[in-house]
Amino acid sequence: MDLNHLQPSAGSKPKKLRVGRGFTRGKTAGRGHKGQKSRSGGKVRVGFEGGQMPLYIRLPKVGFSSRLAQVTKCLRLSEINAVKKMVPEVEEINLAVLFAAGLISSQTKFVKVFASGEVSEKLILSGIRVSKGAKEAIEAAGGSVLEASR
Repeated sequence: MDLNHLQPSAGSKPKKLRVGRGFTRGKTAGRGHKGQKSRSGGKVRVGFEGGQMPLYIRLPKVGFSSRLAQVTKCLRLSEINAVKKMVPEVEEINLAVLFAAGLISSQTKFVKVFASGEVSEKLILSGIRVSKGAKEAIEAAGGSVLEASR
């Protein structure tokens, strides 16, 4: 058997109904009488309500999507501490190190570390923003934070 001899089983595919050719779907061919939608090429755009003020304009606009949020990532102290344990030869943790560790994507431009978890090793962060609690925890463990430029 070849691919060009394959056929669906008998009765599984009913014949396509040819509208406008007489019998059950003759004359108006299921389009009704007159009006825009009965004509060829007569379409109504999505959301059109016949000239009435559409719902998407009547409703109040809410919400906001920050474009900065698309390039910003928040990390926990425990995740930063895990990076230091995985790569102990690195003294300074920056965006390149976090990218190599797989914690941020290549589009990420800003990282903020917040206090969640323990700091067991001395951490030196550069070019990374930190919360007040995270900074205190890092400095208490003997580390330092080189401020990121705003």
